[in-house]
Amino acid sequence: MNIRFYHAKILTMQQDFSILEDGELWVKGDTITYVGAPRKLQEKSQEKWDREIDAGGNLIMPGFKNAHTHSAMTFLRSYADDLPLQQWLEKQVFPMEAKLSGEDVYHLSKLAILEYLTSGITANFDMYFFPQQIAQASIDCGFRTVLCSSLNNFVSSLEEMEENYEKFNHSSDLIRYQLGFHAEYTTSLPLLEGVAKLSQKLKAPVFMHNSETEDEVSQCKERYGVTPTVLFENLGMFAYGGGGFHCVYMTQEDLDIFARRGLFVVTNPGSNCKLASGIAPLEQMLSSGISIAIGTDGPASNNCLDMFREMFLATALQKLRTKNAAAMDALEVLRMAAVNGARAMGLADCDCLAPGKLADLILVDLQQPNMQPLNNIVKNLVYSGSKQNIRLTMVGGKILYENGEFFIGESPESVYAQANRIIRSFCKKTGF
Repeated sequence: MNIRFYHAKILTMQQDFSILEDGELWVKGDTITYVGAPRKLQEKSQEKWDREIDAGGNLIMPGFKNAHTHSAMTFLRSYADDLPLQQWLEKQVFPMEAKLSGEDVYHLSKLAILEYLTSGITANFDMYFFPQQIAQASIDCGFRTVLCSSLNNFVSSLEEMEENYEKFNHSSDLIRYQLGFHAEYTTSLPLLEGVAKLSQKLKAPVFMHNSETEDEVSQCKERYGVTPTVLFENLGMFAYGGGGFHCVYMTQEDLDIFARRGLFVVTNPGSNCKLASGIAPLEQMLSSGISIAIGTDGPASNNCLDMFREMFLATALQKLRTKNAAAMDALEVLRMAAVNGARAMGLADCDCLAPGKLADLILVDLQQPNMQPLNNIVKNLVYSGSKQNIRLTMVGGKILYENGEFFIGESPESVYAQANRIIRSFCKKTGF
């Protein structure tokens, strides 16, 4: 479709946070073709539009990128709560995940996509089982997903990861794939060495859970004498970039490696709070020149897939951690949630709003009490914004969510019914 937005405030996020006060944005197919001041009447009349949308002075900006999640874990939302990470994983999560089928993951991923859309998230970096079913759910919904391998001692193989890398990076415009593994503590040394060799063969970045808890780091030191980050560096894992999810307990040596290699930290403040894992030293990371993106983590550990909540926690927890109210400026946090997330995921073609970029964007309702007065729109987004302000979410030029309605080819009621059917069948078997 060809769509023209007009009477819009536009935050392109190309270089700075300046806002075009009364602008237009044109979309043709899946691509942005114009961003700027209103065009002359004769120029506009030469264009043929399937739809023209009066933004009513509301804000158009790039969509948020959820740079770490496990979408299909929607089935465990509010099932295994109020437990520390290792007990939560080993006693509750792993046994239930063993019951999942590919069909289950397909339906459960759709439920997460609905929630992403309501939060203004236009792409996710999804690490979970059954990548074919995750990809199909995204394609069927019109959503953008970057798959990340969840290789470990129990799931997948190096051969499968290489096959998936070639397959999913050439299968659909909506799907991409990055090398990865679950974590050091679930992955044997021979497998880690194999990941490093595959990364060097493909010249591809690698991502993993990294230094999420104190126990994870101390146990890695017991096994190998070094932190997870140093271990991965010594194996040659970071020759072509990548990054780590969580990165709560990082030494200065770890941070130096991330800075030197240009690695991304993907912080997950909501999940780290709920599991009492700790507060990542984001302010120190920024001072070291490290790029940071934001993820929600999965809906079993968060339990909410809400980028507004993550943005607020990212800044507020740094102020608390450093005892400095000036720490972690809201402008930097917004950059993390949109621009840096896209770049971490390899989505440089939808990191900002500009002609030639993919039309992955959101329309934010400023005409609500929590966004008024308009003293500083960017800081309003981070400090007082919420999902209620998302009026429209577009992915690849297609409107998937608008004014509370979903356009993903299936009713939300059908998606909800499938998710509840799946968890009821699991709970019946286990007597939960």
